[in-house]
Amino acid sequence: MKDSVTSNSAKFGDPLVTADGSARARVALSDPQTLWFNTGTLCNIECVNCYIESSPDNDRLVYITTAEVEEYLDQLEDRKWGVHEIGFTGGEPFMNPQMIDMARAALSRGYQVLILTNAMRPMMRPRVRAGLEALQDEFGEKLTLRISVDHWSAEHHDTERGSGTFERTLEGMRWLRDTGIRMAVAGRTVWGETEAASREGYARLFETEGFAIDANDPGMTVLFPEMDETVEVPEITTACWGILNKSPNSVMCSSSRMVVKRKGAASPSVLACTLLAYDPQFELGTTLEQAEQDVSLNHPHCAKFCVLGGASCSA
Repeated sequence: MKDSVTSNSAKFGDPLVTADGSARARVALSDPQTLWFNTGTLCNIECVNCYIESSPDNDRLVYITTAEVEEYLDQLEDRKWGVHEIGFTGGEPFMNPQMIDMARAALSRGYQVLILTNAMRPMMRPRVRAGLEALQDEFGEKLTLRISVDHWSAEHHDTERGSGTFERTLEGMRWLRDTGIRMAVAGRTVWGETEAASREGYARLFETEGFAIDANDPGMTVLFPEMDETVEVPEITTACWGILNKSPNSVMCSSSRMVVKRKGAASPSVLACTLLAYDPQFELGTTLEQAEQDVSLNHPHCAKFCVLGGASCSA
């Protein structure tokens, strides 16, 4: 593992070797568990630091359709990957008018479905709520909505997402609670809090609101490190696995891929990582067969978020 004395601008230039010529770590798709679909980068809000730059104006990734999702579900069956979970992320997934239909398509095939949402106005439209109620009635706990609650306090959450967003998100969560839809939460670790203090804060919030979410379960309350490409991070070499006592099988790109549809593209494409939607080196092709290739850990996020941070977008 190479230290961070060398600037990021001098690193992450070659997919095969690090700045000093060491062999760069690569990760095989060894145990695929989650196939992600980006539903489009349009969002009802614009956060201060959104890793995918979602906003009311960003349509670099356009709405994917139910038919396109079903095509990849067919490919999953053909490739026999053994995936158990289908994830939907954005943007705000409930901006996509086919979100309920896409979720139903995956649930009907027996997959667990995870939808990442801010639980605000797009989710709270009557048509969407009716669709979620129908999915809940038919599929129960096979459906989970992971709600973005950046911090357990309104002060810090609203600093990131805008004034009043904390309360509007809680309104959506209260509806989900009362409807019986399974919830998880995604937060951030950017305010100098220890993980223990952060989880204690979420636990108090969940207890006060009567949310059936375990604040101490990393799969139910996911705390993500900040993804700032200006922060110097080490490059990950093949020697790092032994130094860190970590297996490449624990890194997210060993167990997941993401399908996106770029504006103007004739068809969707498959990416190595949910976090790197715009970096062409992580685009693996248009089919799941093409996406079975190894991934070079040639980006700061690979080091900080996945290898050193130990985070994952899946449950």
